[in-house]
Amino acid sequence: MTQRSGRDLIDAAKTRIREVSVNDVQAMQARGEPAVYVDVREPNEWNLGRLPQAILIPRGTLETTVEQRAPREATVVLYCAGGNRSALAADTLQQMGYDKVVSMAGGFRAWVDAGGTVDG
Repeated sequence: MTQRSGRDLIDAAKTRIREVSVNDVQAMQARGEPAVYVDVREPNEWNLGRLPQAILIPRGTLETTVEQRAPREATVVLYCAGGNRSALAADTLQQMGYDKVVSMAGGFRAWVDAGGTVDG
């Protein structure tokens, strides 16, 4: 079996998913577009702040939890701290049959840097 690094897996996932910018997500929220905002960080990161209307589903529990929290037909916006875990999560959700899923490039750090509203 070919050995691949974590970076290799992230880079490959990013070729299969759709990434959106912080500005895209802010515009979606400003337009009131219905979406499920999923924070895939860990609870200690969530406690430091999060996007408005977000729900917490840590990356490690995504596959066993998401179906109860996010309908398959919903637009799902995933984010993490920097955009890597959310890319992997988006790839996973697509494999599970979610077809309107995106990963926010740059993650929560980019959101804060862009002056995005933070809850918590």
